[in-house]
Amino acid sequence: IGREGSHQWPPRSPDLTPLDFFLWGYVKDKVMFELPTTKENMKQRIRDTCASVTPKMLTNVRTTLMFRANKCLQARGGHFEHLI
Repeated sequence: IGREGSHQWPPRSPDLTPLDFFLWGYVKDKVMFELPTTKENMKQRIRDTCASVTPKMLTNVRTTLMFRANKCLQARGGHFEHLI
């Protein structure tokens, strides 16, 4: 998949973007669990939450990304949400 590969990469598939399928939801859930009291408090919570991502979590994200990429190939680059 990609510029040099035999399959074109989808222009911007949120199903294949770890920031979309993992990080933004994780950060939102952690930061907004209890509403921030100030803008600075929110910024600090975002920093703390990003710093709390563990190597194990990143390993799981990598595994999920590979699974999603394979489903994308299975669907020949078409919609594959129903396969995940």
